[in-house]
Amino acid sequence: MRNLGSFLLLVALFVPFAAPQTPNDAKLLGQLQKVFPAAASFSTKQAGPPRHFAAYAADGKTILGYCFWTTELEPLERGYDGPIKMLVGVDTKGVLTGVLVTEHHEPYGNFSVEPPRFAAQFKGKSIRDEFKVGKDIDAVSSATITITSSTRAIRNSARRVAQALIAPPATNK
Repeated sequence: MRNLGSFLLLVALFVPFAAPQTPNDAKLLGQLQKVFPAAASFSTKQAGPPRHFAAYAADGKTILGYCFWTTELEPLERGYDGPIKMLVGVDTKGVLTGVLVTEHHEPYGNFSVEPPRFAAQFKGKSIRDEFKVGKDIDAVSSATITITSSTRAIRNSARRVAQALIAPPATNK
């Protein structure tokens, strides 16, 4: 029982408490639309696992993909000065539809994760790609801890969502 208590304390320290979010919140809806512009509507946040919003086509039934907060799926991934909260969209083929950095405490974030070009480079990227800073991800700046950690959070959380919610492509025999 002592180990369970320690575990719950660790979870409480590293997983930020968040009030229930619904896409009826104008700010949240705007953010969801930025990372998944093809979606006509979004579900309320699903408890998961993993926690996510479903992105729907105009018919309101066809799921186009999913949006999620990296900090909820990769809570221990940190930049230089703490967590970097990013909203990510991924379609049902495992292609990122957008990334939006919404909160960070990086001392030089305006040179690393804050500029739109950091998030823009992930749009259209497959979850199967390497996500290696300096190779298929531009370093954008010399803030290597921040850029590397943010890239890892996007990659790992997107792969986690895909593994749980997206069916693998059919193979031809």
